Amino acid sequence: MNQYATTARRHWERWLPQRFQSIPNPTEFFADLGEQVESQIEDLQVKLAGDDPPGEGYLTKVGRLTNARHRAEEIVLREMVLLAPEPSAAEAESTSR
Repeated sequence: MNQYATTARRHWERWLPQRFQSIPNPTEFFADLGEQVESQIEDLQVKLAGDDPPGEGYLTKVGRLTNARHRAEEIVLREMVLLAPEPSAAEAESTSR
C-alpha cells in the first residue's frame, strides 16, 4: 500500500467507521484506492503545472512543479480520501473532548 492508501485507511477507520466496516477486503480496497489516487494526482499535477514557459529558470520550474503537486494532492485527497465524517463519528469526537 502506498502513502495515500495508508492515509485513506486511517481516515476511514476513524471518521467513516460504518463505511469502513462494510468493506469486504480492506487491504485490497485501500491498495486499489491508493493507486487510483496516485494516478489522479499525477494526471492533475501535469495539467496544473502546464507547459514550461520560455526562459524559465531551474528553481522557478521546481517551485511551479512542486506547487502543482501540492495543489493536485489537496484536490484529489479531498475528493477521494478525506471524505466528510459520518455523523456518529463526528458526534463521538465532539463528546470526547
